[in-house]
Amino acid sequence: MQLDAAVRADPVLRRIAVVVGVIFLIACLPKFLAYGWERDAFVRFDLPAPGFLVIVAGVVELVGGALLVARRLVLPSCVVLSITMLVAFVAGGLLAGDEIPSMTLAPALLLAMVWLVVGAARGTRRGTGWTAA
Repeated sequence: MQLDAAVRADPVLRRIAVVVGVIFLIACLPKFLAYGWERDAFVRFDLPAPGFLVIVAGVVELVGGALLVARRLVLPSCVVLSITMLVAFVAGGLLAGDEIPSMTLAPALLLAMVWLVVGAARGTRRGTGWTAA
């Protein structure tokens, strides 16, 4: 994909993809290693089928994070992970009042993924990455 190539070609976008991917890889760990704690949080957030959604969120973060680290399927990964972060921000942060990470990390990751996709799209149009202004 052209977007993936633009991310791999640009040093700034490469770093953003790797850092965001690693954060998601770390964030997925409690979904599997502290399942009960995460499930309780999802119950507090009033999400439907919280036990199932914990596993879904963990798998999405694991696969999406790994793909971002590898700089592969960047656009679909960012879209799915952005939806996950939007749910975390709205359900966990705005509605349930969970400040950390729902009101801090979730919007920051959402912005980083938008920056990544916009920068890569800009790079594909110009034949370069984000840093070429």
